[in-house]
Amino acid sequence: MSAPPRDDAPAYSEAEKGILETEMPRRLDIAYPKDEKKDAYPDEKREMTQVSTLPVLELKKDTPAPANRPKPAAKPKKKVPKWILWQLWFNTYRKLFTITFSLNMIGLGLAASGHWPYAIRYNGAMAVANFNFAILMRNEIFGRLLYLFVNTLFAKWTPLKFRLGCTSVLQHLGGIHSGCATSGVAWLVLKVVMVFKARSTEHMSVVVLGLITNVAVFLTACAAIPWVRNTHHNVFERHHRFIGWTALFLTWAFTIANDIWDTTTQTWNLNGRHLVKQQDFWYVMGMTTFITLPWICTREVPVDIELPSPKVAIVRFRRGMQQGLLGRISRSAVKEYHAFGIISEGTHAKYHYMICGVQGDFTRSLVNDPPKALWTRELKFAGVSNTSTLYKRGIRICTGTGIGAALSTCIQSPYWYLIWIGSDQEKTFGPTISGLIHRHVEPERLLLWDSKLRGGRPDTMKILKEVYHSWQAEVVFITSNYIGNSEMMQGCKEAGIPCFGTLWDF
Repeated sequence: MSAPPRDDAPAYSEAEKGILETEMPRRLDIAYPKDEKKDAYPDEKREMTQVSTLPVLELKKDTPAPANRPKPAAKPKKKVPKWILWQLWFNTYRKLFTITFSLNMIGLGLAASGHWPYAIRYNGAMAVANFNFAILMRNEIFGRLLYLFVNTLFAKWTPLKFRLGCTSVLQHLGGIHSGCATSGVAWLVLKVVMVFKARSTEHMSVVVLGLITNVAVFLTACAAIPWVRNTHHNVFERHHRFIGWTALFLTWAFTIANDIWDTTTQTWNLNGRHLVKQQDFWYVMGMTTFITLPWICTREVPVDIELPSPKVAIVRFRRGMQQGLLGRISRSAVKEYHAFGIISEGTHAKYHYMICGVQGDFTRSLVNDPPKALWTRELKFAGVSNTSTLYKRGIRICTGTGIGAALSTCIQSPYWYLIWIGSDQEKTFGPTISGLIHRHVEPERLLLWDSKLRGGRPDTMKILKEVYHSWQAEVVFITSNYIGNSEMMQGCKEAGIPCFGTLWDF
Protein backbone atom coordinates (compact mmCIF):
# COMPACT_ATOMS: atom_id res chain seq x y z
CA MET A 1 0.00 0.00 0.00
CA SER A 2 1.34 3.42 -0.81
CA ALA A 3 0.32 6.76 0.55
CA PRO A 4 -2.06 8.71 -1.73
CA PRO A 5 -0.48 11.62 -3.58
CA ARG A 6 -1.32 15.00 -2.16
CA ASP A 7 -0.79 18.03 -4.38
CA ASP A 8 -1.17 20.35 -1.41
CA ALA A 9 1.25 18.44 0.83
CA PRO A 10 3.64 20.94 2.45
CA ALA A 11 7.40 20.57 2.55
CA TYR A 12 8.84 19.28 5.81
CA SER A 13 9.52 21.95 8.39
CA GLU A 14 13.08 22.56 9.56
CA ALA A 15 12.24 21.09 12.96
CA GLU A 16 10.76 17.99 11.36
CA LYS A 17 13.82 17.59 9.13
CA GLY A 18 15.83 17.62 12.32
CA ILE A 19 13.76 14.78 13.73
CA LEU A 20 13.95 12.78 10.52
CA GLU A 21 17.68 13.33 10.01
CA THR A 22 18.99 13.03 13.56
CA GLU A 23 16.50 10.60 15.04
CA MET A 24 15.77 8.45 11.96
CA PRO A 25 18.97 8.69 9.88
CA ARG A 26 19.28 5.15 8.55
CA ARG A 27 17.50 1.81 8.43
CA LEU A 28 17.96 -1.33 10.43
CA ASP A 29 18.12 -4.61 8.55
CA ILE A 30 15.80 -7.24 9.97
CA ALA A 31 16.42 -10.84 8.89
CA TYR A 32 13.35 -12.96 8.35
CA PRO A 33 13.54 -16.76 8.63
CA LYS A 34 14.35 -18.45 5.33
CA ASP A 35 13.35 -21.88 6.54
CA GLU A 36 9.55 -22.13 6.51
CA LYS A 37 9.74 -25.06 8.94
CA LYS A 38 11.19 -22.77 11.55
CA ASP A 39 8.52 -20.19 10.93
CA ALA A 40 5.97 -19.85 13.72
CA TYR A 41 3.24 -19.85 11.07
CA PRO A 42 4.33 -22.24 8.30
CA ASP A 43 1.09 -21.95 6.35
CA GLU A 44 1.29 -18.18 6.01
CA LYS A 45 3.18 -16.96 2.94
CA ARG A 46 5.52 -14.08 3.64
CA GLU A 47 6.24 -11.38 1.11
CA MET A 48 9.72 -10.86 2.63
CA THR A 49 11.89 -13.89 3.36
CA GLN A 50 15.32 -12.29 3.12
CA VAL A 51 15.63 -8.83 4.57
CA SER A 52 13.20 -6.06 5.32
CA THR A 53 13.97 -2.53 6.37
CA LEU A 54 12.13 -0.83 9.19
CA PRO A 55 12.99 2.80 9.87
CA VAL A 56 14.23 3.15 13.40
CA LEU A 57 15.85 5.80 15.53
CA GLU A 58 19.55 4.92 15.34
CA LEU A 59 22.61 6.19 17.18
CA LYS A 60 25.17 8.28 15.36
CA LYS A 61 28.55 6.69 14.61
CA ASP A 62 30.41 8.82 17.11
CA THR A 63 27.93 8.03 19.89
CA PRO A 64 29.31 5.66 22.55
CA ALA A 65 27.75 2.23 22.87
CA PRO A 66 24.50 2.18 24.85
CA ALA A 67 26.04 -0.09 27.48
CA ASN A 68 28.72 2.51 28.28
CA ARG A 69 26.49 5.52 28.01
CA PRO A 70 25.25 6.91 31.35
CA LYS A 71 21.52 7.21 31.67
CA PRO A 72 20.27 10.76 31.21
CA ALA A 73 19.18 12.55 34.35
CA ALA A 74 15.45 12.47 34.95
CA LYS A 75 13.76 15.62 33.75
CA PRO A 76 11.98 17.66 36.38
CA LYS A 77 8.26 17.02 36.27
CA LYS A 78 6.49 19.75 34.41
CA LYS A 79 3.84 21.59 36.34
CA VAL A 80 0.52 21.19 34.57
CA PRO A 81 -2.03 24.04 34.78
CA LYS A 82 -4.96 23.17 37.01
CA TRP A 83 -7.50 23.96 34.29
CA ILE A 84 -5.86 21.31 32.07
CA LEU A 85 -6.05 18.76 34.87
CA TRP A 86 -9.69 19.70 35.45
CA GLN A 87 -10.57 19.23 31.77
CA LEU A 88 -8.94 15.81 31.75
CA TRP A 89 -10.59 14.76 35.00
CA PHE A 90 -14.06 16.04 34.15
CA ASN A 91 -14.07 14.28 30.82
CA THR A 92 -17.05 13.18 28.75
CA TYR A 93 -17.39 10.00 30.85
CA ARG A 94 -17.96 12.01 34.02
CA LYS A 95 -20.14 14.53 32.20
CA LEU A 96 -22.44 11.79 30.92
CA PHE A 97 -22.48 10.17 34.36
CA THR A 98 -23.32 13.51 36.01
CA ILE A 99 -26.15 14.28 33.58
CA THR A 100 -27.66 10.77 33.79
CA PHE A 101 -27.37 10.47 37.55
CA SER A 102 -28.57 14.03 38.24
CA LEU A 103 -31.71 13.66 36.14
CA ASN A 104 -32.53 10.41 37.90
CA MET A 105 -31.95 11.89 41.34
CA ILE A 106 -34.25 14.82 40.52
CA GLY A 107 -36.92 12.33 39.47
CA LEU A 108 -36.29 10.21 42.55
CA GLY A 109 -36.61 13.26 44.79
CA LEU A 110 -39.88 14.27 43.16
CA ALA A 111 -41.20 10.72 43.54
CA ALA A 112 -40.14 10.37 47.17
CA SER A 113 -41.72 13.74 48.03
CA GLY A 114 -45.01 12.76 46.39
CA HIS A 115 -44.75 15.23 43.49
CA TRP A 116 -44.51 12.57 40.79
CA PRO A 117 -47.28 9.99 41.29
CA TYR A 118 -46.38 8.10 38.10
CA ALA A 119 -42.89 7.28 39.41
CA ILE A 120 -44.35 6.15 42.75
CA ARG A 121 -46.81 3.86 41.02
CA TYR A 122 -44.22 2.42 38.63
CA ASN A 123 -41.09 2.69 40.76
CA GLY A 124 -40.10 -0.87 39.86
CA ALA A 125 -40.28 0.00 36.17
CA MET A 126 -38.09 3.06 36.79
CA ALA A 127 -35.43 0.80 38.38
CA VAL A 128 -35.32 -1.88 35.69
CA ALA A 129 -35.57 0.74 32.92
CA ASN A 130 -32.30 2.21 34.18
CA PHE A 131 -30.70 -1.25 34.36
CA ASN A 132 -32.00 -1.93 30.86
CA PHE A 133 -30.30 1.16 29.45
CA ALA A 134 -27.11 0.54 31.45
CA ILE A 135 -26.74 -2.96 29.97
CA LEU A 136 -27.56 -1.68 26.47
CA MET A 137 -24.61 0.73 26.64
CA ARG A 138 -22.27 -2.24 27.16
CA ASN A 139 -23.85 -4.46 24.51
CA GLU A 140 -21.34 -5.23 21.71
CA ILE A 141 -24.01 -5.40 19.01
CA PHE A 142 -25.53 -2.04 19.96
CA GLY A 143 -22.05 -0.51 20.16
CA ARG A 144 -21.04 -1.76 16.72
CA LEU A 145 -24.27 -0.47 15.20
CA LEU A 146 -23.78 2.91 16.85
CA TYR A 147 -20.19 3.20 15.59
CA LEU A 148 -21.30 2.11 12.10
CA PHE A 149 -24.06 4.73 12.08
CA VAL A 150 -21.73 7.58 13.10
CA ASN A 151 -18.83 6.51 10.84
CA THR A 152 -21.12 6.12 7.83
CA LEU A 153 -23.05 9.39 8.12
CA PHE A 154 -20.54 11.88 9.52
CA ALA A 155 -17.13 10.90 8.15
CA LYS A 156 -14.86 13.78 7.02
CA TRP A 157 -17.50 16.26 5.74
CA THR A 158 -18.94 17.46 9.06
CA PRO A 159 -17.19 20.16 11.16
CA LEU A 160 -14.16 18.87 13.08
CA LYS A 161 -15.64 19.82 16.46
CA PHE A 162 -18.73 17.74 15.72
CA ARG A 163 -16.62 14.71 14.73
CA LEU A 164 -14.47 15.09 17.83
CA GLY A 165 -17.66 15.23 19.89
CA CYS A 166 -18.93 12.03 18.25
CA THR A 167 -15.69 10.22 19.08
CA SER A 168 -15.73 11.50 22.64
CA VAL A 169 -19.31 10.37 23.28
CA LEU A 170 -18.75 6.95 21.69
CA GLN A 171 -15.56 6.41 23.68
CA HIS A 172 -17.23 7.37 26.95
CA LEU A 173 -20.57 5.58 26.70
CA GLY A 174 -19.51 3.94 29.95
CA GLY A 175 -20.56 7.17 31.68
CA ILE A 176 -24.18 6.47 30.74
CA HIS A 177 -23.73 2.83 31.76
CA SER A 178 -22.44 3.80 35.21
CA GLY A 179 -24.97 6.61 35.66
CA CYS A 180 -27.96 4.44 34.80
CA ALA A 181 -26.70 1.48 36.85
CA THR A 182 -26.14 3.62 39.95
CA SER A 183 -29.51 5.30 39.47
CA GLY A 184 -31.17 1.93 39.03
CA VAL A 185 -29.82 0.85 42.42
CA ALA A 186 -31.30 3.99 43.99
CA TRP A 187 -34.70 3.42 42.34
CA LEU A 188 -34.64 -0.21 43.48
CA VAL A 189 -33.98 0.91 47.04
CA LEU A 190 -37.06 3.16 46.79
CA LYS A 191 -39.07 0.23 45.41
CA VAL A 192 -38.07 -2.06 48.26
CA VAL A 193 -38.74 0.65 50.83
CA MET A 194 -42.25 1.15 49.40
CA VAL A 195 -42.84 -2.63 49.48
CA PHE A 196 -41.58 -2.86 53.06
CA LYS A 197 -43.80 0.05 54.17
CA ALA A 198 -46.79 -1.80 52.69
CA ARG A 199 -45.77 -5.15 54.18
CA SER A 200 -49.15 -5.48 55.88
CA THR A 201 -50.74 -5.99 52.46
CA GLU A 202 -47.73 -7.45 50.62
CA HIS A 203 -46.94 -11.14 50.60
CA MET A 204 -43.87 -11.97 52.70
CA SER A 205 -42.18 -13.67 49.71
CA VAL A 206 -42.36 -10.38 47.78
CA VAL A 207 -40.71 -8.52 50.67
CA VAL A 208 -37.93 -11.11 51.03
CA LEU A 209 -37.27 -11.26 47.28
CA GLY A 210 -37.05 -7.47 47.19
CA LEU A 211 -34.44 -7.37 49.95
CA ILE A 212 -32.32 -10.17 48.44
CA THR A 213 -32.48 -8.61 44.97
CA ASN A 214 -31.37 -5.27 46.40
CA VAL A 215 -28.33 -6.86 48.06
CA ALA A 216 -27.33 -8.75 44.88
CA VAL A 217 -27.66 -5.65 42.68
CA PHE A 218 -25.69 -3.56 45.19
CA LEU A 219 -22.83 -6.10 45.28
CA THR A 220 -22.78 -6.20 41.47
CA ALA A 221 -22.43 -2.43 41.36
CA CYS A 222 -19.70 -2.41 44.04
CA ALA A 223 -17.63 -4.90 42.02
CA ALA A 224 -17.49 -2.34 39.18
CA ILE A 225 -16.03 0.48 41.29
CA PRO A 226 -12.97 1.75 39.33
CA TRP A 227 -10.48 0.86 42.07
CA VAL A 228 -11.74 -2.75 42.18
CA ARG A 229 -11.98 -3.02 38.39
CA ASN A 230 -8.47 -1.71 37.73
CA THR A 231 -6.50 -3.24 40.60
CA HIS A 232 -8.37 -6.53 41.07
CA HIS A 233 -9.59 -7.35 37.57
CA ASN A 234 -10.41 -11.01 38.26
CA VAL A 235 -12.44 -10.05 41.32
CA PHE A 236 -14.36 -7.55 39.20
CA GLU A 237 -14.95 -10.08 36.41
CA ARG A 238 -16.20 -12.87 38.65
CA HIS A 239 -18.37 -10.81 40.97
CA HIS A 240 -19.77 -8.44 38.37
CA ARG A 241 -20.66 -11.32 36.07
CA PHE A 242 -21.82 -14.12 38.37
CA ILE A 243 -23.48 -11.99 41.05
CA GLY A 244 -24.91 -9.94 38.19
CA TRP A 245 -26.47 -13.04 36.66
CA THR A 246 -27.82 -13.99 40.08
CA ALA A 247 -29.26 -10.48 40.40
CA LEU A 248 -30.95 -10.91 37.00
CA PHE A 249 -32.69 -14.14 38.10
CA LEU A 250 -33.73 -12.50 41.36
CA THR A 251 -35.03 -9.48 39.47
CA TRP A 252 -37.19 -11.79 37.37
CA ALA A 253 -38.53 -13.47 40.51
CA PHE A 254 -39.14 -10.18 42.33
CA THR A 255 -40.79 -8.55 39.30
CA ILE A 256 -43.12 -11.47 38.57
CA ALA A 257 -44.03 -11.98 42.23
CA ASN A 258 -44.74 -8.27 42.72
CA ASP A 259 -46.84 -8.09 39.53
CA ILE A 260 -49.03 -11.13 40.17
CA TRP A 261 -49.69 -10.50 43.87
CA ASP A 262 -52.95 -8.61 44.22
CA THR A 263 -52.75 -6.49 47.37
CA THR A 264 -56.49 -5.78 47.26
CA THR A 265 -57.76 -9.37 47.17
CA GLN A 266 -54.65 -10.81 48.89
CA THR A 267 -54.43 -13.50 46.19
CA TRP A 268 -52.06 -14.47 43.36
CA ASN A 269 -53.27 -13.34 39.93
CA LEU A 270 -51.93 -16.06 37.66
CA ASN A 271 -53.47 -14.59 34.52
CA GLY A 272 -50.67 -14.36 31.95
CA ARG A 273 -52.33 -11.45 30.16
CA HIS A 274 -52.12 -9.36 33.29
CA LEU A 275 -48.38 -10.09 33.62
CA VAL A 276 -47.41 -9.20 30.05
CA LYS A 277 -49.20 -5.86 30.34
CA GLN A 278 -46.79 -4.69 33.04
CA GLN A 279 -43.99 -2.28 32.07
CA ASP A 280 -41.36 -3.80 34.33
CA PHE A 281 -41.91 -7.25 32.80
CA TRP A 282 -40.80 -6.02 29.38
CA TYR A 283 -37.91 -4.02 30.78
CA VAL A 284 -36.56 -7.15 32.47
CA MET A 285 -37.08 -9.02 29.21
CA GLY A 286 -34.95 -6.36 27.49
CA MET A 287 -32.24 -6.72 30.15
CA THR A 288 -32.15 -10.46 29.63
CA THR A 289 -31.93 -10.10 25.85
CA PHE A 290 -29.09 -7.56 25.97
CA ILE A 291 -27.12 -9.74 28.41
CA THR A 292 -27.68 -12.95 26.47
CA LEU A 293 -26.95 -11.79 22.90
CA PRO A 294 -23.15 -11.37 23.20
CA TRP A 295 -22.82 -14.79 24.84
CA ILE A 296 -24.56 -16.42 21.89
CA CYS A 297 -21.52 -15.34 19.84
CA THR A 298 -19.02 -17.04 22.20
CA ARG A 299 -16.96 -19.81 20.59
CA GLU A 300 -13.86 -21.87 21.30
CA VAL A 301 -11.53 -21.24 18.36
CA PRO A 302 -8.13 -22.67 17.36
CA VAL A 303 -5.15 -20.35 17.81
CA ASP A 304 -1.43 -20.33 17.06
CA ILE A 305 0.85 -18.58 19.53
CA GLU A 306 4.21 -17.08 18.63
CA LEU A 307 6.61 -16.32 21.49
CA PRO A 308 9.20 -13.86 20.18
CA SER A 309 10.34 -13.09 23.74
CA PRO A 310 9.41 -13.98 27.33
CA LYS A 311 7.59 -10.65 27.57
CA VAL A 312 5.07 -11.10 24.76
CA ALA A 313 2.72 -13.67 23.23
CA ILE A 314 1.43 -13.05 19.70
CA VAL A 315 -1.90 -14.87 19.34
CA ARG A 316 -3.02 -15.59 15.78
CA PHE A 317 -6.69 -16.19 14.88
CA ARG A 318 -8.30 -17.06 11.57
CA ARG A 319 -10.10 -14.45 9.40
CA GLY A 320 -9.49 -10.75 8.92
CA MET A 321 -11.03 -7.81 10.73
CA GLN A 322 -11.74 -4.16 10.12
CA GLN A 323 -9.58 -1.72 12.02
CA GLY A 324 -10.37 -0.31 15.45
CA LEU A 325 -11.77 -3.46 17.06
CA LEU A 326 -10.91 -5.22 20.32
CA GLY A 327 -11.54 -8.79 21.32
CA ARG A 328 -12.02 -10.66 24.59
CA ILE A 329 -10.29 -13.99 25.11
CA SER A 330 -10.29 -16.58 27.88
CA ARG A 331 -9.26 -20.14 28.63
CA SER A 332 -12.77 -20.73 30.01
CA ALA A 333 -16.18 -20.26 28.47
CA VAL A 334 -17.43 -17.89 31.17
CA LYS A 335 -14.48 -16.85 33.38
CA GLU A 336 -11.90 -14.07 33.27
CA TYR A 337 -12.20 -12.59 29.81
CA HIS A 338 -9.39 -10.18 28.92
CA ALA A 339 -9.60 -7.50 26.22
CA PHE A 340 -6.84 -6.89 23.66
CA GLY A 341 -6.51 -4.79 20.54
CA ILE A 342 -6.76 -6.59 17.19
CA ILE A 343 -4.18 -6.30 14.40
CA SER A 344 -5.38 -7.17 10.92
CA GLU A 345 -4.59 -6.25 7.33
CA GLY A 346 -8.32 -5.95 6.59
CA THR A 347 -11.50 -7.95 6.27
CA HIS A 348 -9.99 -9.80 3.31
CA ALA A 349 -7.01 -11.05 5.35
CA LYS A 350 -6.50 -14.67 6.32
CA TYR A 351 -5.58 -13.92 9.93
CA HIS A 352 -5.81 -11.38 12.71
CA TYR A 353 -3.53 -11.05 15.73
CA MET A 354 -3.54 -10.00 19.39
CA ILE A 355 -0.43 -8.85 21.26
CA CYS A 356 -0.58 -10.04 24.87
CA GLY A 357 2.08 -8.50 27.08
CA VAL A 358 2.99 -10.54 30.14
CA GLN A 359 1.46 -8.68 33.08
CA GLY A 360 -0.72 -11.08 35.06
CA ASP A 361 -1.52 -14.75 35.55
CA PHE A 362 -3.55 -15.06 32.36
CA THR A 363 -0.99 -13.53 29.99
CA ARG A 364 1.86 -15.34 31.77
CA SER A 365 0.08 -18.62 31.15
CA LEU A 366 0.00 -17.89 27.41
CA VAL A 367 3.81 -17.86 27.46
CA ASN A 368 4.42 -20.68 29.95
CA ASP A 369 1.67 -22.98 28.68
CA PRO A 370 0.54 -21.88 25.19
CA PRO A 371 -2.98 -23.20 24.46
CA LYS A 372 -4.12 -24.65 21.15
CA ALA A 373 -7.56 -23.02 21.48
CA LEU A 374 -9.10 -20.07 23.31
CA TRP A 375 -12.63 -18.93 24.02
CA THR A 376 -13.61 -15.64 22.41
CA ARG A 377 -16.67 -13.69 21.37
CA GLU A 378 -16.76 -13.84 17.59
CA LEU A 379 -18.50 -10.47 17.58
CA LYS A 380 -15.76 -7.99 18.50
CA PHE A 381 -16.42 -4.65 20.15
CA ALA A 382 -15.41 -1.28 18.75
CA GLY A 383 -12.74 0.91 20.32
CA VAL A 384 -11.93 4.57 19.85
CA SER A 385 -9.74 3.78 16.81
CA ASN A 386 -12.85 2.64 14.96
CA THR A 387 -13.78 6.31 14.57
CA SER A 388 -10.53 7.02 12.69
CA THR A 389 -12.59 6.96 9.48
CA LEU A 390 -14.24 10.20 10.65
CA TYR A 391 -10.99 12.13 10.14
CA LYS A 392 -9.07 13.18 7.05
CA ARG A 393 -5.66 12.61 8.64
CA GLY A 394 -4.52 11.54 12.09
CA ILE A 395 -1.69 10.31 14.30
CA ARG A 396 -1.64 7.01 16.18
CA ILE A 397 0.97 7.08 18.96
CA CYS A 398 1.57 4.09 21.21
CA THR A 399 4.09 2.59 23.58
CA GLY A 400 5.08 -1.05 24.04
CA THR A 401 2.21 -3.50 23.62
CA GLY A 402 -0.07 -0.59 22.73
CA ILE A 403 0.93 -1.33 19.14
CA GLY A 404 -1.72 -4.06 19.29
CA ALA A 405 -4.52 -1.50 19.45
CA ALA A 406 -2.87 1.02 17.11
CA LEU A 407 -1.40 -0.85 14.17
CA SER A 408 -4.57 -1.86 12.30
CA THR A 409 -5.59 1.78 11.83
CA CYS A 410 -2.28 2.64 10.18
CA ILE A 411 -2.22 -0.57 8.12
CA GLN A 412 -5.73 -0.09 6.73
CA SER A 413 -5.61 3.67 6.19
CA PRO A 414 -2.81 5.57 4.38
CA TYR A 415 -3.95 8.78 6.08
CA TRP A 416 -2.72 7.79 9.53
CA TYR A 417 0.79 8.33 10.88
CA LEU A 418 2.26 5.74 13.29
CA ILE A 419 4.58 6.63 16.18
CA TRP A 420 5.72 3.62 18.20
CA ILE A 421 7.89 4.01 21.29
CA GLY A 422 9.29 0.81 22.74
CA SER A 423 12.34 -1.13 23.81
CA ASP A 424 14.11 -3.36 21.27
CA GLN A 425 10.89 -3.78 19.30
CA GLU A 426 12.14 -6.31 16.72
CA LYS A 427 13.55 -8.65 19.36
CA THR A 428 10.62 -8.20 21.75
CA PHE A 429 7.73 -8.44 19.28
CA GLY A 430 9.25 -10.61 16.57
CA PRO A 431 9.17 -10.73 12.78
CA THR A 432 5.40 -11.07 12.42
CA ILE A 433 4.64 -7.60 13.78
CA SER A 434 7.71 -6.08 12.09
CA GLY A 435 6.67 -7.65 8.80
CA LEU A 436 3.16 -6.19 9.03
CA ILE A 437 4.63 -2.74 9.66
CA HIS A 438 7.14 -3.03 6.83
CA ARG A 439 4.66 -4.24 4.26
CA HIS A 440 1.89 -1.74 4.96
CA VAL A 441 3.22 1.42 6.66
CA GLU A 442 5.44 3.56 4.45
CA PRO A 443 8.55 5.24 5.93
CA GLU A 444 7.10 8.72 5.36
CA ARG A 445 4.33 8.02 7.87
CA LEU A 446 6.25 5.96 10.40
CA LEU A 447 8.43 6.93 13.35
CA LEU A 448 9.88 4.25 15.63
CA TRP A 449 11.82 5.03 18.79
CA ASP A 450 13.88 2.25 20.36
CA SER A 451 14.42 3.43 23.94
CA LYS A 452 17.04 0.74 24.53
CA LEU A 453 19.06 1.91 21.54
CA ARG A 454 18.59 5.56 22.36
CA GLY A 455 19.13 5.21 26.10
CA GLY A 456 15.73 6.49 27.16
CA ARG A 457 12.34 7.78 26.12
CA PRO A 458 12.03 10.65 23.65
CA ASP A 459 10.52 14.07 24.13
CA THR A 460 7.15 12.77 22.98
CA MET A 461 5.47 16.16 22.91
CA LYS A 462 8.20 17.63 20.69
CA ILE A 463 7.75 14.76 18.24
CA LEU A 464 3.95 14.93 18.43
CA LYS A 465 3.83 18.66 17.75
CA GLU A 466 6.17 18.40 14.77
CA VAL A 467 4.37 15.46 13.21
CA TYR A 468 0.94 16.94 13.97
CA HIS A 469 1.69 20.11 12.00
CA SER A 470 3.70 18.54 9.17
CA TRP A 471 1.20 15.71 8.65
CA GLN A 472 -1.71 18.18 8.89
CA ALA A 473 -3.42 15.84 11.32
CA GLU A 474 -6.84 16.52 12.79
CA VAL A 475 -6.57 14.30 15.85
CA VAL A 476 -4.19 12.16 17.92
CA PHE A 477 -5.11 8.75 19.35
CA ILE A 478 -2.93 7.59 22.27
CA THR A 479 -2.40 4.06 23.61
CA SER A 480 0.03 3.88 26.50
CA ASN A 481 0.34 3.01 30.17
CA TYR A 482 -1.25 5.24 32.79
CA ILE A 483 1.74 7.56 33.24
CA GLY A 484 2.56 7.87 29.54
CA ASN A 485 -1.09 8.38 28.66
CA SER A 486 -1.47 11.13 31.29
CA GLU A 487 1.66 12.98 30.17
CA MET A 488 0.70 12.96 26.50
CA MET A 489 -2.92 13.88 27.18
CA GLN A 490 -1.80 16.80 29.34
CA GLY A 491 0.72 17.95 26.73
CA CYS A 492 -1.75 17.72 23.86
CA LYS A 493 -4.45 19.57 25.81
CA GLU A 494 -2.01 22.35 26.67
CA ALA A 495 -0.86 22.60 23.04
CA GLY A 496 -4.43 22.66 21.72
CA ILE A 497 -4.07 19.33 19.91
CA PRO A 498 -7.29 17.23 19.86
CA CYS A 499 -6.53 13.87 21.43
CA PHE A 500 -8.09 10.73 22.86
CA GLY A 501 -6.30 8.46 25.30
CA THR A 502 -6.49 5.01 26.81
CA LEU A 503 -9.46 3.87 28.87
CA TRP A 504 -9.35 1.24 31.59
CA ASP A 505 -13.07 0.48 31.94
CA PHE A 506 -13.37 -2.65 29.79
